[in-house]
Amino acid sequence: MEDKQQGPYAFPLDPNITDPKFAGMTLRDYFAAKAMQGYLSTEHSGYSTYETHAEASYLAADAMLKQREL
Repeated sequence: MEDKQQGPYAFPLDPNITDPKFAGMTLRDYFAAKAMQGYLSTEHSGYSTYETHAEASYLAADAMLKQREL
């Protein structure tokens, strides 16, 4: 199963589940979480608020999903 906007599911719970809210974390969210973990672990990341960290994390996730299309 795949959410066209968010990419495939990173950890699908069950391939027979058709309701997206129970399908698991999207790959976009997984990539963003990993990027945010990196930003937050760096004392001088250049971002001053959690909101700017989140925005940068999703921009990184979108770039990673785009690269997967190549």
